[in-house]
Amino acid sequence: MPETHGAPRRRDERSQPSRSRDASGRDAPLYGALDLGTNNCRLLIARPSREGFRVVDSFSRIVRLGEGLSRTGLLDPRAMDRAYDALALCAERIVRKGVDSARLSAVATQACRAAENGADFIDRVRKGTGLRLRIIDPAEEARLAVEGCLNLIDPKAEAVLVIDVGGGSTEMSWLKRSGTDWTTTAWMSAPVGVVTLAERHPEPPNSGEAWYEAMVADMGAAIAAGGIVDEPMLELFRQNRAHLVGTSGAITSLAGIHLNLPRYNRDRVDGLWMTRADCEAAADRLKALGPDGRAREACIGPDRADLVLAGAAILEAVQRAWPSERVRVADRGLREGLLLQRMREDKKPPRGRRRRRGRGRPASAA
Repeated sequence: MPETHGAPRRRDERSQPSRSRDASGRDAPLYGALDLGTNNCRLLIARPSREGFRVVDSFSRIVRLGEGLSRTGLLDPRAMDRAYDALALCAERIVRKGVDSARLSAVATQACRAAENGADFIDRVRKGTGLRLRIIDPAEEARLAVEGCLNLIDPKAEAVLVIDVGGGSTEMSWLKRSGTDWTTTAWMSAPVGVVTLAERHPEPPNSGEAWYEAMVADMGAAIAAGGIVDEPMLELFRQNRAHLVGTSGAITSLAGIHLNLPRYNRDRVDGLWMTRADCEAAADRLKALGPDGRAREACIGPDRADLVLAGAAILEAVQRAWPSERVRVADRGLREGLLLQRMREDKKPPRGRRRRRGRGRPASAA
């Protein structure tokens, strides 16, 4: 499939390649976006630019904060320690780079939402690292994922489904073209992610198709329970006038397997088009490798070896419910959405400098 015109081809093409400066010629200020998920802790630090932003620093670590949560309803002490250590490193990077706290957006998602002690952990992080994490609801999580992926949508498509596969939940957002803009027509959050699905369906010694199909059926039931019924939209997918956008470590790992990469390369994965057959072939290869073989794959590694097929099963369930021949792979999402949102807010003129409607004089200073 041809690449979509205007989509970034390299990591820093999310913005202009030149050094970003403000109107006075000074370096534009740094912004930060921190996402503490069920499986990962991720940080981006960037400067705004004419076309978006330029990445200055990034950090990602698998922490498995939600490990065991589906069984106990609580964050495990060892999981909290892993997440805390990663967050402490993020705090050090933020201070070292000189990111102002007013330009830092730090959020936590499903694990902290669902856990009885989630708020207690957030308080521990605040006291110990100075980071003020905000637990966001599924609606905001879905909206931010869409915001971060908008420029990967095929401009010729009539509709798109953005899938954000997390560790503890999967957010799905349906968008339809409205002129040159995109309007979200529906969204849902399925309480199924790669960690919860892998814990519900531990891989047996001689894993076969029945084990994988059980995971697909589990996610399929969650999609059906979401109650999203839109026959005209579904018809656009059946007629190949719509496509999927998939954002998650599980889907990018699937893309790396498809490309036979000797090591993960974001420049080749972000924005990649995969057909449904490509996705199925990559999943079949992962099944054949087994746990040890998956752990040896550079694009997966031991930390993801038991989760990547759960991600493939989630994608398979979505493709069966909303058939599409094309999937756009996104190595981006919530963090990018946070950055773009905060930068856009800061571009707005102060309230006191806006003109009052219906009056021919400037509004008095607030």
